[in-house]
Amino acid sequence: MLVLLAAGAGYLLYSIILKPNVWTPNNEAVAITIPTGTDYETAKSILYSQGLIINRKYFEWWAEKKNYAQSVKPGKYLINNNMSNNDLINLLRSGDQEPVQLIFNNVRDFPQVALNVSGQIEADSASIVDLLTDSTYLSLLGLKKETASILLIPNTYEMYWNTSAEGFVKRMHEEYVKFWNGKRTSTANDMNMSIAEVVALASIVEKETNKDDEKPVIAGVYINRIKAGWRLQADPTVIYANGDYNIKRVLNVHKEVNSPYNTYRVSGLPPGPICIPSIASIDAVLNYDHNSYLFFCAKDDLSGYHAFAKTNRQHAKNAKKYQEALNKMGVYK
Repeated sequence: MLVLLAAGAGYLLYSIILKPNVWTPNNEAVAITIPTGTDYETAKSILYSQGLIINRKYFEWWAEKKNYAQSVKPGKYLINNNMSNNDLINLLRSGDQEPVQLIFNNVRDFPQVALNVSGQIEADSASIVDLLTDSTYLSLLGLKKETASILLIPNTYEMYWNTSAEGFVKRMHEEYVKFWNGKRTSTANDMNMSIAEVVALASIVEKETNKDDEKPVIAGVYINRIKAGWRLQADPTVIYANGDYNIKRVLNVHKEVNSPYNTYRVSGLPPGPICIPSIASIDAVLNYDHNSYLFFCAKDDLSGYHAFAKTNRQHAKNAKKYQEALNKMGVYK
């Protein structure tokens, strides 16, 4: 009789502790997120809402014995099919999170970055924007409000889901220092350009073309204009200055806007980047093509590539072809 009781007790303990008690659809791992500040009851609700726990009574009994209520840790966790209560609770207590591959690219400004990032980690988008526009905070990072976007380098970054807004900005600063440490900074110095100036020009190149193989040529054109003492006369800066990103065709009326970002009216580079440029655009400026072009416009085949010219006469011919192509498409503004 005692043997039977012991066997029964042993099987019960096995069922509670070691027997699989997690079910996932199609036997595939399920990612759950436990927000910062979550208590035990809410953590249970997160697990239960996805139907992951087979026997809730057994789970809760062992969670109580393991004191999980005092050890709830935020983060993103990967829950595997057939996990035991012991394995699951050990995972959740340990804080052993599944890293997030945070990606942002093709972004114009802080709000876009913040919205993108907050959809991938716990950090609140408004808090991210607040930090990136706080002059006092930025000064601690050696940055100015007008050029603070140089801190953000579009790429893929591995980090934990429960990273805060401050944690995100701190990580971006670390990546910024790493990115500009060494050759890139040395090259910028050789060009007599600051990092902020390189990024500002790269942002114009970014908006001129999405063809990475053409970016160094366009960068070369703008470098030639700077060396010649010309105004940049960059259409993307006019669009930015007008604040109308639906402009398809820059007209003379657009070029009249009174703004330090209007490079048709103001000499030199704009006060700061007009978008957050890709690494390809930054490197295109640092490794610009040493050509003798001073003009370019989109090709009339609408391929996305550009026709380059050394003289205004040739440029006028190229521009006329492109304008005629736009007219045929009915694009007048």
